[in-house]
Formats: sequence, structure tokens, C-alpha cells
Amino acid sequence: METASAPGLSDSGTITGPRGTSRNWSQTIIAAGVVLFFVYTAELVLAILLFSVLLAFILSPVVAFLQTLRLPRALASAITVILLLALVFAATYVSYSQAASFVQDMPKYSGQIREELGKLRQKAERFESNANVLPQPSEAESKNVITVRTASTWTDVLTHGFGSVSQVLFAVSFVPFLVYFMLSWQQHVRSATVMLFRMENRHTAYTTLGLIAKMMRSFMVGNFVVGVFMSLVSTAIFAGLRLPFFYFVGPISGFFSLVPYLGVLLALIPPMIVGVGQLASGDVIVLVITLLALHLFSLNLLYPKILGHRLQLNPLAVTISLLFWGWFWGAIGLVLAIPITGAVKIIFDHVRPLKPYAAWLGD
Repeated sequence: METASAPGLSDSGTITGPRGTSRNWSQTIIAAGVVLFFVYTAELVLAILLFSVLLAFILSPVVAFLQTLRLPRALASAITVILLLALVFAATYVSYSQAASFVQDMPKYSGQIREELGKLRQKAERFESNANVLPQPSEAESKNVITVRTASTWTDVLTHGFGSVSQVLFAVSFVPFLVYFMLSWQQHVRSATVMLFRMENRHTAYTTLGLIAKMMRSFMVGNFVVGVFMSLVSTAIFAGLRLPFFYFVGPISGFFSLVPYLGVLLALIPPMIVGVGQLASGDVIVLVITLLALHLFSLNLLYPKILGHRLQLNPLAVTISLLFWGWFWGAIGLVLAIPITGAVKIIFDHVRPLKPYAAWLGD
């Protein structure tokens, strides 16, 4: 007579769970793999879409203000996009003018720049010559040696998925149109998205979309406020060090510092370029220390005060998301990692089976 085995136990005594659980897990893993493959291959398209969404969230209050003047939403959206393009054009024109004047003044201290670059080249050549001193394998041994070449450099990783310059420009040209339609059709898109869910879930979907919109808007506005503060402080520091073009380099360095993890290094590049041959060694040390202190101050004090209550992400989750999206999408992944993770957490908060994952991501 056969004895019935205990439910949930295999012959070996291991817990297998209810019937069909392994199949559900396998289906979930396959579905996740398909989604990740699509996200990986469609990086440029998705990055443009996400960037357009962020811009639409920022510009939405402007459209609402113009509507209070009894303007149709389509016209208010068009005016908002035109103002955005005018602002971008003005910023580009000013930046180009400052860069052109900087290039004209370059011959004044090009000798110092060549001297510094010569020193770096000599150090690199000395390091390479020391590396060549290592014993070389014999001909017989070399036949059994497998040469491994790195698949990509760090620059390849950061620029992954962008393709050629023409492809990037072609994709970026869609941003104004995407932003316009997202603004003019905002209510329709939101209502249509809510209607995709069952009746009992529509209120939750509507609330979730509203919270994501607030989070995205707070993230962009908060970053802008922190960037302006760091730009002003950086400009004052560069002016105190009598750095050439401090009024131009300061804002660039300040907003570069907003890039997670790489911000400190990126913020140092502009002042170092203009400061070659102009700064003494002591001034360079002061510059590095002050920019590092400014970055740590903004990261540990300004960000939690301005963005912490909106994002509600713990530092470990933020670090893992930056690592994953930076590896997955390169530089654009570092920029979009935090808003993507914040949106995912909001969704998890409103889906009952996923609430434990939201608690793990939260602070």
C-alpha cells in the first residue's frame, strides 16, 4: 500500500511549494530576461522617452499657469516648448561665445599646457618601458599562450548604446515633439492609461501615476536647485582663485557635480583645463579639497533635505541602482537610475505582492 507523501515535500524531503510554483518562477525569469533584453537593445529610444517624460513633468506647471490665462492647452503647450527651445538656444549661444573667447586666449598659456602634457607623456612612456622589462615567453611557450583582450574600455561603457553622432542627433530631434504631445495630451494619456486596468484597480493606478509625477517633478526641480547652489559656490571659489573664465567654468563644474559618483571628477575637469599654467600647486590642492567638500556637502545634506522625503530610497538601494543602470546603460543610466528606481518603488508600494520589495528599497 502506497503512503501519501506530505504536501509540499519531495521524496528527498526538500520543500517544493505548491504545484506549479516552479513553472511560475521559470515564466517570471524568462519574462524578466525578455524585458531586460529589450531595455538593453532599445537604450537610445527609451532614454529619449524617459528624458522627454522628465521634461514634460517639469514643464507641466508652466502649461497649467498659461491655462489660467484662458489659453487652450494645445497653445499653452506649444508656447511652453517654444520657450524651452529659446532657453536652450540662448544657453548654447552664450556657451559657444565663451568657449570661442577661451580658444582665442589659449595661445597665451599654450606653452604651459604643452609643458604639463609633456610631463604626463614622459611618465606614461617611463611606465610603458618598465612594463616591457618583464621577461617574454619563449617561442614554444607563446604557442600555448592565449591572449585575452578587453572587450571595451570605460569610455565604451559610458557611451554604450548611443551609436553614431547622426543617430543621437536624429533621436534628440524628437524630444520637442514628444514633450509637446505629452503636455497637450497629458490628461488623455493619463485617463487612457488608467482605463487599461480593471475597475477595482483604477483608483490605485490613478494615485500611483500622480505620485510618480510628483516624484519626477521634485527630482528635477531639486536637482536644478542644488545645481544652481553649487554653481554659485563654485563660481565664487574660482573667482577667489583668480581662475580665467570663472563665470563660465563655475556653472559647468557645478552642474557636472550632480552626476552620481563621477560628479567629483567631472567637476574638476573644467577648472583644471583653464587653470593649467595659471594655478600654483597650493591652489590646485585648495581647489580639489573645496570641490570635494562641496560635493560631499550637497550629497549628504542638500540632497536628503530637498529630495529625501520625495524619493524615500535608502542609500544601499540607490547605490545598487546606480551600479546596475550605469553598467546597463552607461552614462545615461547614471543620470536616470534614481528616478527609475523611485518610480519602481512607488509602483511596488501600491501592488500588494510587491510591498516587501518596496519596503526593502525604502528608507
